[in-house]
Amino acid sequence: MTVQAVRDFFDTKDKEIQILTFEDTSTVAKAAESIGVTPGEIAKSLLLQVKDDFIMVLMAGDKRLDNRKFKDMFKAKPKMPEVEQVLEITGHPVGGVCPFGLKEKIPVYLDQSLRAYAKVYPAAGAPNAAVGLKVEELEALVATDWVDVAQ
Repeated sequence: MTVQAVRDFFDTKDKEIQILTFEDTSTVAKAAESIGVTPGEIAKSLLLQVKDDFIMVLMAGDKRLDNRKFKDMFKAKPKMPEVEQVLEITGHPVGGVCPFGLKEKIPVYLDQSLRAYAKVYPAAGAPNAAVGLKVEELEALVATDWVDVAQ
């Protein structure tokens, strides 16, 4: 179901983007190994609660969220939602969370760490699905803005 939401999203954007499927890409390490890229090239999607709202941040897979930078940027501490909330807000299960075909409209921010790569691989709605996109394509498709919130 959620991979279909990703396909539908790309269709509405008139983009023919191949959804890659693997045995399991639910973690950065598994995704990098399956795809044959470095962990940094995996664009991990973090759903975060900021006060009463939700946002999504995509960052290089080998980076971690820097709480101080995040708080300075968004004027609040980030809170990780419960697994059930992730599915409710995004429509995607944990391990397949991505900025495409979201159930609810939320701001999507790209972290500066992604600029180190020409092409990145975000999930595509399921723990075994991903897409390969040039960073510029990702930006054009989903980005609200660029941020610097990675360690």
